[in-house]
Amino acid sequence: MKQTLSTSVRLIEQAKQRDPMAWERLAQLYGPLVYGWARRSGLQPSDAADVAQDVFRSVCQAIERFDQERPDGRFRSWLQGITRNRLRDFFRQQQRQPIGAGGTTANVGFQQLLDDALSEKSLEASTKSLAMRALAMIETDFEESTWRAFWRTAIEGHAPRRVAEELGLSVASVYKAKSRVLQRLREELGETLEPEEAV
Repeated sequence: MKQTLSTSVRLIEQAKQRDPMAWERLAQLYGPLVYGWARRSGLQPSDAADVAQDVFRSVCQAIERFDQERPDGRFRSWLQGITRNRLRDFFRQQQRQPIGAGGTTANVGFQQLLDDALSEKSLEASTKSLAMRALAMIETDFEESTWRAFWRTAIEGHAPRRVAEELGLSVASVYKAKSRVLQRLREELGETLEPEEAV
């Protein structure tokens, strides 16, 4: 495996230092996640894009205060909290528009949409989507045989013995390849992911 410096801890530290490459990588990994949360909360594509921009503006302003050492210091949880607040701001602003109607009923409806968008089921789907984006970003860090062994077992679900025979590797090498890629994925996302959560 090629050496890489872009684990999530380093990525966040680089973002705190205003490194443009770090911000680009954060946006690539987490932008679609935030946009998806906004869309699932009922926003039209253009509104969801605006909310996503607001979220990343808030992240940029607050990243120095993000502390991964806290017990709840998961970046996605922190990002979810910011997204929830920006979505609430958006819905409040919509209620202030003169054309809008619904009052308390609309507010309850918006809250339900928001809760549904950030539900456990929705977050599980988002985790898989995030993991697939991260995998695409780290693929070039591995030799082709390592990547293929990982992909065939972890993603496609083939038995390690079968994959070993197909690729001319030992079964132990197939397990090791899968383990190495999953470990690198955990490093990239900076969070503890169980293999079944990630892929």
